Amino acid sequence: RRRDDVVIGTKFGSPVGGATVAGARPDYVRAAVERSLQRLGTDRIDLYQLHRPDPQTPIADTLGTLGQLVQEGKVREIGCSNFSAQQLRDAEAAVAPGHPRFISVQNHYNLLHRQDEYEVLPECRRLGLAYLPFFPLASGMLTGKYSRGQPPPAGTRLERWGDRVADLLSDENFDVVDALGRWAGDRGHTLLDLAIAWLVSKPVVASVIAGATKVDQVEGNVSAAAWRLTPDEMIQ
Repeated sequence: RRRDDVVIGTKFGSPVGGATVAGARPDYVRAAVERSLQRLGTDRIDLYQLHRPDPQTPIADTLGTLGQLVQEGKVREIGCSNFSAQQLRDAEAAVAPGHPRFISVQNHYNLLHRQDEYEVLPECRRLGLAYLPFFPLASGMLTGKYSRGQPPPAGTRLERWGDRVADLLSDENFDVVDALGRWAGDRGHTLLDLAIAWLVSKPVVASVIAGATKVDQVEGNVSAAAWRLTPDEMIQ
C-alpha cells in the first residue's frame, strides 16, 4: 500500500549469495533485475545502479539493456557507482539518442575520504548528475565509536575488516576527527551530525547512503540531515 511513498534503489554487477557470475553484460543485467524485483516484492525499481564498471562489457551495451528495462517499466531511472570522472564521460557519450542516461553516481565520499572533489564532483555538476555518497560516516570513524590506540570494538565493521583498516585508524585521521568533533560541539551538534550535514549541504549531493540497524539511528541520521551548514561554515 505504501509503495508510492518510497524510492527504492538497488544495484547489480557484484556477486551475491555465493554466486561467482556478475558484471554488466546484457543477459546478466536482465537476470539480475528479475531477481531483485522478486526479492524486493515490487514491480519496479526506482533507481537501478551498476555497482562498478565492467571492463569486459562495453558501456553502450549495458546502457542499451538498461534503456529497454526503462521502456518496459521495470526500472524508472538508472545510475552507476564507483565510477571515475572519465568513466562518467564515457557513459554519457555512449548513450543512444532518445535513450535513458545515468542520472546519478554513488561513490565513496566523506570528511575523511575526499578524492572525488578533484574530478568526479565537478564532472557531476557539468553533466547534471546527482551524487550519492556511501560510507558517509567512514565506517564509524565519524561517530566517535573508535578510540586512538585501541582495537576496534567487537562486532564493528572495522573489527571485521582486520588489518585492512590500519590506514583509517591512523593518528592523522584521529587528529581530524577530534578537531571536527570539537567544531560540531561548539555549535551544539555531534560529530555524526556534522558528517551527514556536511554532505547534504553540498548542492550536488541528492541523498546520503547511511546504514542503520536501530530506529534511533535512523532518526539520528534524519535529524542530522536537517542541519544545513552555511557557505562560510562549509569552508571552515
